[in-house]
Amino acid sequence: MGTPKSAHVDTFCADNLPPQEAWPELIFDLPELRYPAQLNCATSLLEDAIAEGFGEKTAIIDASGRYTYVQINALANQYAHVLTRECGLVPGNRVLLRGGNSARLAAAWFAVMKAGLVAVTTMPLLRAKELAQVASKGSIHLGLCDAMLMEEAEGIAEKLGRPFETLSFGTGGALDLLASRQPDDFDTVHTAQNDVCLLAFTSGTTGEPKACMHFHRDVMAMCDTFSRHILQPARDDIFIGTPPLAFTFGLGALLAFPFHARATTVFPLASTPGDLADAIKAEHATIVLTSPTAYRALLSSCSKEDLSSMREAVSAGEHLPKKTFEDWESATGIKMINGIGATEMIHIFIASRGEDIRPGSTGKPVPGFSAALLNDDGEIIVGAGEGRLAIKGPIGCRYLNDDRQAKYVEGGWNVTGDRFARDEDGYYWYQARSDSMIVSSGYNIAAPEVEQALLTHPQIAQCAVIGAPDEARGQVVKAFVVPKKEPVDEAALVRHIQNHVKASIAPYKYPRQITFLKDLPKTPTGKVSLSALKAL
Repeated sequence: MGTPKSAHVDTFCADNLPPQEAWPELIFDLPELRYPAQLNCATSLLEDAIAEGFGEKTAIIDASGRYTYVQINALANQYAHVLTRECGLVPGNRVLLRGGNSARLAAAWFAVMKAGLVAVTTMPLLRAKELAQVASKGSIHLGLCDAMLMEEAEGIAEKLGRPFETLSFGTGGALDLLASRQPDDFDTVHTAQNDVCLLAFTSGTTGEPKACMHFHRDVMAMCDTFSRHILQPARDDIFIGTPPLAFTFGLGALLAFPFHARATTVFPLASTPGDLADAIKAEHATIVLTSPTAYRALLSSCSKEDLSSMREAVSAGEHLPKKTFEDWESATGIKMINGIGATEMIHIFIASRGEDIRPGSTGKPVPGFSAALLNDDGEIIVGAGEGRLAIKGPIGCRYLNDDRQAKYVEGGWNVTGDRFARDEDGYYWYQARSDSMIVSSGYNIAAPEVEQALLTHPQIAQCAVIGAPDEARGQVVKAFVVPKKEPVDEAALVRHIQNHVKASIAPYKYPRQITFLKDLPKTPTGKVSLSALKAL
């Protein structure tokens, strides 16, 4: 923390940072990235906005109403008092956050920042088992959860085998009841710029989650790189999108960026394309940030008039096909900003805007970042070519106590697991994932985790999971299953297996395609042949 270590500070995160020699090289070559020693991102994003005269401006619009910067700040202050006074948390403690995008979830996130705590925001679709994995790895003992999602949260303690307390927010929530008794001002903790404030979890290719550790300065750096130089929002902009705040893509796109710009953000009632389309039209949104899958759905369900308020569109989370870009530009007149980022790097590091955009290309390194292509021996490829994407910038991979740090960081570079081609003009063109991660509708899905869920089904003897190409979603989860006995009704068994997986892990991970085989193809060494399955 920004204060000396004492019994009143939890040093868990600092103690579990990788050793300095395992970090990637960090570069701060833009003047706006040179932050003061003491920095709290809640002060910069929220409190400073009020001090600058934006207090009565609408900050957030959600299904429950419209909230000004002053109102979000007051609620965050009351929540912060609950966390510190009622729950006894001290700077450095971790807090699990669970909920769909809402003003109250945003206020809870700001409260965690203000109190010098560490936010661990989780996907609302995660089950108790997955939430317990997060709580165990992050040594978390308290969660704040939307009242509508408490059922799975209440199972965390049982899965952990130790106490875990959860306070609900929203209608009838205990957090809001406690907060109503608290003052609406709070002395924000003077954190250091390099204090950990986020544990952002991302699935490993083994299915075991990795916790990416991010500092207060990292939250501000994504605003001062991609948002400032590529997105270039104005104060009268109205942001909207579907990525959850649990994704760092969503955290930047729908909370940090609009607050940094002193703009307004809209959280649709739900994350479906229909809800997004309705909210764009109703609130006259000007900047939309979502996945290619959602843009394709918008094109099929909206007219040009419905989208007439928009001036910028950002696509991330999965590869943007050239046809989707062209169809969008034809329908709206807007050149979509295509970007690639990573949880390890907190947000987008390659993108282009306006006339610099080349359809089908991801773009060039965002100001503040450098990119390279590495061959399989780790050597830098000079000029045009194809290789493994490597990135340096003001933010870099720092896994919480994880041996996979050595795999992601190579020679000072962050090696993302993506293969790219670079043309003679320095534009980067996505080729494929170089690991076994399945990217479907912007969600990262680890094949081994799905396989583990499948193998708990009583009628499955063997299985293997791959990503199958899909026009709408980029990829879908495809399972090859060897049943214990030949199914009488294959269609019925497919539905039963899919429902079983949905009940075991987050529903979006279920196999949308299932093929039954008598045996899985094997390599000469006895391993399942993924290349043979892909050929099928």
